[in-house]
Amino acid sequence: MTERYKYSNDGYLNEDFRLFHLKDSSGQEKDFHFHEFDKIVILISGKVDYTVEGTTYKLEPWDILLVRHHMIHKAAIDLSVPYERIIIYLDSAYVERFAPEAGLMDCFAAAEKRRYCLMRPDAGGVERLKEALERLEKTQGDELFGAQLLRGTMLVQLLVLINRIALSDNSREKNTSESGGKIAPALSYINENLTRELSIDDMAAMCYMSRYYFMRLFKTQTGCTVHNYIRQKRLVLAARLIREGMSASAAAAECGFSDYSAFHRAFTKTFRVSPGKIKKQ
Repeated sequence: MTERYKYSNDGYLNEDFRLFHLKDSSGQEKDFHFHEFDKIVILISGKVDYTVEGTTYKLEPWDILLVRHHMIHKAAIDLSVPYERIIIYLDSAYVERFAPEAGLMDCFAAAEKRRYCLMRPDAGGVERLKEALERLEKTQGDELFGAQLLRGTMLVQLLVLINRIALSDNSREKNTSESGGKIAPALSYINENLTRELSIDDMAAMCYMSRYYFMRLFKTQTGCTVHNYIRQKRLVLAARLIREGMSASAAAAECGFSDYSAFHRAFTKTFRVSPGKIKKQ
C-alpha cells in the first residue's frame, strides 16, 4: 500500500458481535489500520505492544484494551513466545438496542476522551473477567432455543464488568511512561477540528516543538505523515456523514475535499466500497 493510502479498514463485522479466542506461535503482524466497529483486546499470554492513536501500551496478561471504531492502531508482536488473546468485535448499535440507556459503551467513550485505552484489573477483577469470558465463549455455536438472547445476555454481563473495572481503574497513573503523549494535544486538535483548516505549524507550536521535529515524531508514533493522518480521519468523518443521510458530494465538501473525483477514489480505496454503496448499507 502506498504512503498516500497508508491506513486501511481491516476486518468486517456482519453480525452483532464476534468473539475470537486465538493462540499461535507466529502472531500476525499488521500495519496501522482501523475498524468500523469497536474492538476489545484481552491478552492472555505473550508479549505484544499495542499502539493506538500515538500511544503505545505494553500489555500484560489479562490487560483489557478498548479500541473505539476508527481509532488507528497496530500490534507489535514478539514472535518468539506463544501469543494467546481474546478479541471481540462489537457493533455498538446492537448493544444500544439490546440494553437501551444502560451506558454499556461508556467505557469506550471514556477511553477515547482521556486518550488512554488500557485497563489493568486487580486480582479479583481478573477472576471475574475469566468467568465472564468463559460464560460468553460457551454460548458460541449454540443453536438451541433462545441462543441469540443468551449470547446477548452474556455479552451484557461482560460489558457491565468492563465498565465497573473502568470506573475503578487507575492503570493510566501506573503506566504513564508507556504513553506517547507528546503529540496528544495535536491528535485531539485534529479530531476536534476536522472540518476546519489545520496548520502543521500551529500543531507543532501546540506541542512545543519545531515543525520538523513534530512531523518526524508524529510519523514515528502514528505510522503516517500528518497530512495523511488528517486525510484518513476526514474520510472516516465523511463516511459517517454519508451514513447519516448527507449526500456524498456535500460530505466531501464538508470534510475539506475540493476535488470530488479524488475524494471518490480515496474513499473507495479506504473502505473498499463507493460512497453511494456505503450510504445504502
